[in-house]
Amino acid sequence: MLSRGRLILVLMALVVAANIGNQAVRQSYYAPGALAVTRDVVVPPGSTVAVARTLKRAGVIRYPLIFELAAWITRRQGPLRAGEFEFVAHGSLRRILHTLRSGAVVQHKATIPEGLTAIQIAAIINALPEARGHVAPPPEGSVLPQTYDYVYGATRQSILRRMQHAMTRALAAAWAARAPDLPVQTPQQAVTLASIVQLETPVAAELPKIAGVYENRLAQGMKLQADPTVIFAVTKGQATALPHRVTDHDLATPSAYNTYLHHGLPPGPIASPGIAAIDAVLHPAATQDLFFVATGTGGHVFARTFGEQLANIARVRAGRGGN
Repeated sequence: MLSRGRLILVLMALVVAANIGNQAVRQSYYAPGALAVTRDVVVPPGSTVAVARTLKRAGVIRYPLIFELAAWITRRQGPLRAGEFEFVAHGSLRRILHTLRSGAVVQHKATIPEGLTAIQIAAIINALPEARGHVAPPPEGSVLPQTYDYVYGATRQSILRRMQHAMTRALAAAWAARAPDLPVQTPQQAVTLASIVQLETPVAAELPKIAGVYENRLAQGMKLQADPTVIFAVTKGQATALPHRVTDHDLATPSAYNTYLHHGLPPGPIASPGIAAIDAVLHPAATQDLFFVATGTGGHVFARTFGEQLANIARVRAGRGGN
């Protein structure tokens, strides 16, 4: 048993050590941290000790014990969260703890361009580096092309669901504001035609014109004769372009999607159109044109009659040197 005098000495030593520890924590709390450059770090769920260990390995902190003490002293400010966080270069303990308690988690981006098929979209989602799980190709045309944020560890299925919900909402709003007397009778038919329109031109200003041509053909009972539907049939939805020009053999491909063989719209979309293409179908240009031909420079020349179309084709071919 310790004598009274020795007990007093021990208690005094503990008080001195506590004061020294508190001073070290205070100095470190506001001092520049160890991290040389800003970086993202994944902090898994766990105790304060486990968090300190993770931050030490990542070079965010120098002394795990001081971090643990600072976290305990400031515990009323909230719990430490798991997730992926951005830690700034030379961030102090104060800033590190604020990041863990209140900072935004890192947002990753998944971009779906307009006019991709379901197979292509699934490939993009399955290649997202910070997500988990696997998705099968969704129903054709069910995803709204745009950029989506997601956090580390999000399931690919949840990301896909958000993309599909975005299309459902956008399509409902566009359909509610559609022009009267359209030849498309349902939102799904609008997406189907919009997918064709989307793949016909890279020029945004042409989308309503292309939509107008196809809707004029539908109204008159003409075949759409849309090359993108033939490509969809030939590639079985794996691509939106061929390594060669569409040939007579391609045009004869037996498929319900081949609009050179069948009247009306194909059974469903052939890609995921953007909202601009959907709006173009629901608000087509006021035109009497029934034909168009690609100029080879991105745009198209439009015609009302087949005779005008043949003349336009001749001029385009002459401009291409006869090819």
